[in-house]
Amino acid sequence: MTNLPITRMTLYKHGVGFFERRTRLRGEKVDLSFRVEEMNDILKSLTAIDWGGGKILGIDYATPQSREELLQGCSIRLDDERSLRDLLVSLRGRRVRLQLDQGEMVEGVLLGLDEPSERHPMETALVSLLLDEQERVSVASLNRVQGVIILDERGAGDLRFFLQTALSQEHTRSVTIRLSPGEHDISVSYIAPAPTWRVSYRLVADADDKKPRQGQALLQAWGIFDNRLEEDLREISLSLVAGMPISFIYDLYTPFTPERPVVEEESRVAPGPVEYAAQMGATFGAMDDREPTAFYKAKPPAAPSPARLSSGAISSEALQATTAVATSGAALGELFQYVIGTPVTVSRGQSAMVPIVAATLEYGKDLLYNGNKLPAHPVATLRLKNTTGLTLERGPVTVIERGEYVGEAVLPFTVLEGELVVPYAVELGAKVQENQGTQRTVHSLSISERYMVFEEWDIRWRAYQITNTTPKKLTVLVEHPRNAYFELFESPTPKEQTGEHLRFEVVIPARGETTLRVQERRLIRRREELRKLSYADLGRYLQQGLVNARTMEKVTQLLKLWEAIEHCETRIAHLNAERQKIYQSQQQIQGNMQALTQTGKEGALRVRYVEQLEATEERLREIDGEEKSLKGEIERLQKEIEERLHAL
Repeated sequence: MTNLPITRMTLYKHGVGFFERRTRLRGEKVDLSFRVEEMNDILKSLTAIDWGGGKILGIDYATPQSREELLQGCSIRLDDERSLRDLLVSLRGRRVRLQLDQGEMVEGVLLGLDEPSERHPMETALVSLLLDEQERVSVASLNRVQGVIILDERGAGDLRFFLQTALSQEHTRSVTIRLSPGEHDISVSYIAPAPTWRVSYRLVADADDKKPRQGQALLQAWGIFDNRLEEDLREISLSLVAGMPISFIYDLYTPFTPERPVVEEESRVAPGPVEYAAQMGATFGAMDDREPTAFYKAKPPAAPSPARLSSGAISSEALQATTAVATSGAALGELFQYVIGTPVTVSRGQSAMVPIVAATLEYGKDLLYNGNKLPAHPVATLRLKNTTGLTLERGPVTVIERGEYVGEAVLPFTVLEGELVVPYAVELGAKVQENQGTQRTVHSLSISERYMVFEEWDIRWRAYQITNTTPKKLTVLVEHPRNAYFELFESPTPKEQTGEHLRFEVVIPARGETTLRVQERRLIRRREELRKLSYADLGRYLQQGLVNARTMEKVTQLLKLWEAIEHCETRIAHLNAERQKIYQSQQQIQGNMQALTQTGKEGALRVRYVEQLEATEERLREIDGEEKSLKGEIERLQKEIEERLHAL
């Protein structure tokens, strides 16, 4: 156990704590004990200061070895159940003085311990000593030995080392701070693993029948922490930090010997001449324009009313009067610290709750609907502004209204002046059904070179059908997802917006139904080749007013020209197919002619084949002429198309 008590403790949300120990003492060292898993953080952060003018000479700690590794080379090993027997066995050959019963003392070199065996049972074990002066051996029963005095310095040193090692448990390590002689006022601070602290909120709302959607509420917070240290905490200064500083484990405790490369001896020869080249030169998101409402204002705690306190119901005044909160806040860069104003005492192995926040805020009550968070029904929500003067850490909140439990929620991490949104209960009297769809409509047309350019509206819509089964009018704020690429059109103006949603206010009459339709659109552009348009498409665009009659006439002429080119290209393809057939026929005729003679019937047949070849050659000349004419026509049509496109 350390003789430096903890005087200050700061707990964080990410599993570490900052501890400070301080006391006045006289001596030349201070011993601290830490768990093995804490040692890396201790070596990384431990800071010692002597406020009394003394000096910190150094800090040492046991090298991280297992007990077996530490005891290697130690001649004495003692079992937990037979320590005397093991001591006598380990001291064999060393000088000892045995204290026997009846005050007898025997001194000599320990020969050993004879124990009974199963084959030769003896009533007791025997201890034997070599007596130097008489040159004889003295034997005594082990049960007569009342004490052992070790006269060998090495044996005594090994026994002390074994016992010191035994005191150091496997799960703890000792750290010694070396001091200069004299008086000291020493403080030691460090970080070490610690359970995260938590926070628990109570929100006690005092409803006003005249203003059912507004009122005052007491927000109270309790910080919860655990004492996992191996000592009691008495009258310490406690701080709880909201936020999350960067922290990590760096292994400074485990010895590390890096491997080095092995360099072999090399054979050397005389070096030749070398040359070197010469050096060369050279807050809230955007809200609506409404005036701030009352629920954005905080009021100081009101004096408790005796009538209210005696009623027995839970109220903000009763809770405010009976709970002492002495907490101050301090900004620490990106963090926020709750400094508990009263000393804290927590026994070892115990946990505690300390009050850290108590502030009266005015609230507004809304019904919020978000189908992705809770389908079918809106949620009753209290909305407040954080004017507590403190940053609020994330934690559960229990909501009390009119002295009764009405629900609970999780309070998000909220900076000073930030909005608190506390959804605590489902409104089953309102039911929401959603329908959605998409469509495309042409916004405008234009012609660019050979293309028709379309600008189209990509439209998506969502309808929220809200049914009210209660006998009173309801107002629901519907959260609709925001999208930076879409714009609202033909939709109600949102009452407010967050970073991710638009909120639309919908009023539903008693036992009635209202539908909110939200439409969004974005303009996209695509293009099509003019020649792929049809006359029906042009007629539809003319009817929609996207093109005028003059433009339609010009595009129609272009389509006719492209149709003429397509007709010419189709005719050329037919001619090419006919040409290939003629080539195949000529090859067949020429093959037949090679097998015929010049006389007789074969000669006559040969003449007919020659006439057929002449006819095919004539047809080939006609095909070539027609193809040339068609290609010329295509060139003329393409030139005319280019002129018309340029004019268009």
